[in-house]
Amino acid sequence: MADSPRQDPSLTQALVPVAVLIVLLAGAVYLFGDGSSSGPSQIALMLSAAVAALVGLRNGYRWSEIERGIVHSISLAMSAILILLVVGSVIGTWILGGVVPTMIYYGLEILNPTVFYAAACVICSLVAVATGSSWTTAGTVGVALVGIAAAQNLHLGLAAGAIVSGAYFGDKISPLSDTTNLAPAVAGTDLFTHIRHMMWTTIPSLSLAVIIFAVAGFMLPSPSDAVQLEGIGSALRERFAVGPHMLIPALLVIALVVMKMPALPALLIGALIGCAFAVLFQRPAVLALVGETNLPTWAALLKGSWIALFDGYKLESGNTALDELLTRGGMSSMLSTVWLILSAMMFGGAMEVTQLLQKIAAAILGAVRGTGSLIAATLLTAFSSNVIASDQYMAIVLPGRMFRLEYQRRGLHAKNLSRSLEDAGTLTSALVPWNTCGAFMAQTLGVATLAYAPFAFFNLINPVIAAIYGFTGFTIVRIDEDAPADEEPEVALAV
Repeated sequence: MADSPRQDPSLTQALVPVAVLIVLLAGAVYLFGDGSSSGPSQIALMLSAAVAALVGLRNGYRWSEIERGIVHSISLAMSAILILLVVGSVIGTWILGGVVPTMIYYGLEILNPTVFYAAACVICSLVAVATGSSWTTAGTVGVALVGIAAAQNLHLGLAAGAIVSGAYFGDKISPLSDTTNLAPAVAGTDLFTHIRHMMWTTIPSLSLAVIIFAVAGFMLPSPSDAVQLEGIGSALRERFAVGPHMLIPALLVIALVVMKMPALPALLIGALIGCAFAVLFQRPAVLALVGETNLPTWAALLKGSWIALFDGYKLESGNTALDELLTRGGMSSMLSTVWLILSAMMFGGAMEVTQLLQKIAAAILGAVRGTGSLIAATLLTAFSSNVIASDQYMAIVLPGRMFRLEYQRRGLHAKNLSRSLEDAGTLTSALVPWNTCGAFMAQTLGVATLAYAPFAFFNLINPVIAAIYGFTGFTIVRIDEDAPADEEPEVALAV
């Protein structure tokens, strides 16, 4: 029997799964509150994917095609999932190995609550520029900075917003970043032309964000208690060996990434070195984690390190604040987030393979009139892709493929497109709870996405500045204005 001919989806059909998703997610938040990301949101995403699949079947797509599209979409997130699992191990072993406790101990002595938010943003910016990875930055110094904020009883949403802001600034402009390389490849320009052009939106955005964080630090009353902080510092020294040498694993991971080692093996090496430091310097903590056992000492040390890798570190010191601070990590702690990512990519895959996502984007393009509206449409499509496709790479690739010819037709240089893709595609990914980036940041920092999103000032300000530039024409470059300096390379991109 011949297959029925495919029909192009209507805009109404394309919006139906999105509307279902919005209703279900709102219902999940209403019914389950903060626990909505631990199961209810996943169900909402999977049911919405089913609705998208039904629309596709209605339009003549075979189930086998839809299934292949979903599997392909999930495969795009596998690298992120593997990194997420390894980061869980890093957190667990670095707590057990004394790396995170040492960072927190020194941070409590150095970082005054008044300057904490601005300092956290700047520190994460520098680390992310060096590593090219917002995830590595959040999983290393970010974890310690959140711990310091918690110990000082600071606003965790604001602290996490500062960390995310700094991490994404560095990720956005570092030539080592994968998204910074992907955006110009999709748009059709070269890496360093892209980075130079991004400075016009990125530097003002970070400057404004740091000013806001600094003002917040001075304006907000400091709720920290010196006695409590001293108690946490003393408890850290009682439970862990603290010293500058305990920072070696963190410095080594940063050095490995700077030397262009991929994030996954670099983080895995960091987790294993954390195990080694636990065995060498934190034997009482390792044995306490294992508990009563008939195993010989060497076997108990091995077991404790192994537990930290898969199940994280659990502290029962009697100091409630310290216990909450350091009971974290392990691959198992990331499984709920992995489930969320898989469900989100299932929805994004079903929307893309049935052309529903493309239909929504095309409708946006149909409303474009001038250069300003084209830039705004690019930003909006990139953000929408982060919401619907749940992945920052899709948020760069899809609008890039859609709008590249339109930028050429209007005589606009490709670096305008590549900058817009990063201004919204990279930066807004961390603001969506079910996006791979939003889910990662929430799980790694221990602060819900919607709790830190209003305070991720850099991520919020940058797209607004990009839109203003588009409508005013400021820094918008035409092809004939810049042709001698930037010849567009031929790029073959398989997606």
